Amino acid sequence: MDIEQLTPKILAGDRRALARAITLVESGREDHRAQAGALLSALAEHKRQALRIGLSGTPGVGKSTFIESFGMMLIGMGLRVAVLAVDPSSTRSGGSILGDKTRMERLSREKNAFIRPSPSQSHLGGVARRSREAVALCEAAGFDVVLIETVGVGQSETVVAEMSDLFVLLLAPAGGDELQGVKRGIMEMADLILVNKADGALKPVASRTCADYAGALRLLRKRPQDPEGFPKALMVSAVEEHGLDQAWTEMQALIDWRRENGHWQKRREAQACYWFDQEVRQALLARLHTPEAQAAMADLSGQVATGALTPAAAAQQMLQQHLRG
Repeated sequence: MDIEQLTPKILAGDRRALARAITLVESGREDHRAQAGALLSALAEHKRQALRIGLSGTPGVGKSTFIESFGMMLIGMGLRVAVLAVDPSSTRSGGSILGDKTRMERLSREKNAFIRPSPSQSHLGGVARRSREAVALCEAAGFDVVLIETVGVGQSETVVAEMSDLFVLLLAPAGGDELQGVKRGIMEMADLILVNKADGALKPVASRTCADYAGALRLLRKRPQDPEGFPKALMVSAVEEHGLDQAWTEMQALIDWRRENGHWQKRREAQACYWFDQEVRQALLARLHTPEAQAAMADLSGQVATGALTPAAAAQQMLQQHLRG
């Protein structure tokens, strides 16, 4: 892939070039990783930034419907919107359905929108392995808002907060029980809780749910990166498109406050350090997946199984042999 030709096309907002670039950064091939690194470095020089919004929620809460309605509203305001949707991968076959684009039919037809579904593969945290780099590519392509939709399957969903400026948690009316296993950690990370499906017969239920979560948020310790009143809970209806404008107003108010008080820049800097740490860890783990390392692992596993070596001693031997230099 010619990086010198691809770079100006991405900067010009070419969606086909952007799609090719995301495919490149998602590749695990060594030559592709080198090309991806060169491309990201070239694009980083232009220092383009977008508002990154991470969006999580339990399956069936209406994330795709919300993103389409919310995205259409933003486009109506003259903004360009990119959506990075992550689908869960099968632990048996490794495949993913990648159906988010078909569920966002209106948004997918908009010239100022870009939707990219990616498989989560084995990566934890509700995001794909290279979602952070895909976000950087969308920023370079001139998108104003990047929505990162997580898998929505559990406790590790909070990793998306490490690549977004705002973390939005979408809940269904009377959905408290299904969130019990993940509630504490994810609520502590959320900047805004949106109770979706607040329409029709569910509207009174949504109102009670919203009040319950608003009360719960008040019990959590106030965070230094939040102004008075945040985090907060609001009601929205993605189907009837009610409450979306208020949600956007609150998001802008929070980001503006963080920018004025230096928290936005500190968050970006902390995230960059976090991903540096993750890259080092992944590079070290990759050394254990060479044929030589796998053979040594199998040999040491046999010695552990027979009791010739303890697990700790075998692990130390493995690390000394294959993580030097």
